[in-house]
Amino acid sequence: MSQWLKVGAVLFTFNFSLFTSPAAAQSILDPDDDEEEEEVDSLFVPIEDEISVLDKQGNTELIEFPEAMTYNLDSLMSLYMSKNYLSMPGDCEMKDENPVFTPEEYIDRLRRMPTVMEMGYNDIVQRFIDRYMGRLRHSVSYMLGATNFYVPIFEEALEAYQVPLELKYLPVIESALNPRAVSRVGATGLWQFMLGTGKQYGLEINSLVDERRDPVRASYAAARYLRDLYRVFGDWNLVIAAYNCGPGNINKAIHRAGGEKDYWRLYPYLPAETRGYVPAFIAANYAMTYYCEHGICPMSTRLPLQTDTVVVDRDVHLEQIAKVLDLDIDMLRSLNPQYRRDIVPGASKKYAIRLPMADTGRFIDLQDSIYSYRASELLTKRAVVEVNNDQPTFRKKVVKRGRKSSVRRGRNARRGKATSKSRRGKASSKRRRRR
Repeated sequence: MSQWLKVGAVLFTFNFSLFTSPAAAQSILDPDDDEEEEEVDSLFVPIEDEISVLDKQGNTELIEFPEAMTYNLDSLMSLYMSKNYLSMPGDCEMKDENPVFTPEEYIDRLRRMPTVMEMGYNDIVQRFIDRYMGRLRHSVSYMLGATNFYVPIFEEALEAYQVPLELKYLPVIESALNPRAVSRVGATGLWQFMLGTGKQYGLEINSLVDERRDPVRASYAAARYLRDLYRVFGDWNLVIAAYNCGPGNINKAIHRAGGEKDYWRLYPYLPAETRGYVPAFIAANYAMTYYCEHGICPMSTRLPLQTDTVVVDRDVHLEQIAKVLDLDIDMLRSLNPQYRRDIVPGASKKYAIRLPMADTGRFIDLQDSIYSYRASELLTKRAVVEVNNDQPTFRKKVVKRGRKSSVRRGRNARRGKATSKSRRGKASSKRRRRR
């Protein structure tokens, strides 16, 4: 796979508020490694994060929602791309009331969905569907509009690795389609890769670049990872459960269940957050398919300008580009979310910068001006540094301890000799008197 890929002529990125999964994809080779944490975005407002259901014995069980289901619409609409390219539907009357359907209707709809993966129905799945179609119906409207940006990218990557296309809705419950999302444990990007797993699947991650945030690169890495998990477990529900809590935890659950490999049979042995993960995935697929039946209108999408890339072999700051080309810096950040501190480190190797297509030619024509604009202020790393060799104005007196101690020893030795001589002299005078 080449480093830079186009989806048609357009790459769409969306810059949403934080939605994270408490346990994200772990490395197949070492699933229990602790990963370093990153700073978590603060643009979210938590709401109810769990539901209670009754088991067959009548006991109450608490099931956690994935974090992407626990934040409100105001957070989703807070950043650049959502403000500029999504709007509430104007030609559709969307009510806050969720129609009531029978379990048989839900079962039939799930059965008729054109999926390879099993979309089974039970009371837990119903509760998650109710959550999306009820309390989160405006968020569903928002995400339906956002999928216009991302689904083409997801489908192309999944198809390349022969992975079921219904997995295109996995980022809905992982990140709520925010390429900059960072979880409490450091999982990052649309697909919420942990640092170790991202590097294992070829994503570059350093202080300046984090390709987990790159929609195209991360989607291909996620598709490959999902394919590899399927080769391990042979069941797609177990695959996405392993994507959530790590393959090590799934293997432990299989052993505790006596070798059972059915997700719903393994259910009691799974981590608490993973018990709600597959039901949430099924509910997300249902919501994205049957939103019309529930009176949900997709947000209107105004697709951004077509984009293309320019390749640089020198360090450049996004502000240099924005000022010289008269572009919105937030738009540039949204098109290039992988550059963590607005610096493209082209001096280390060639990097691509995504720009509106109309501005790629202008970048080439004005690149000398771009590279020189406030370079000393924005790119502060010095290649050569000088040491200050001026004579210091203050010099601290240094005492050599070894010499000092030897002087003391010498004085003590002389004093000791003098004392001995005086004592011997007094003793001899006493003897003369006695005589």
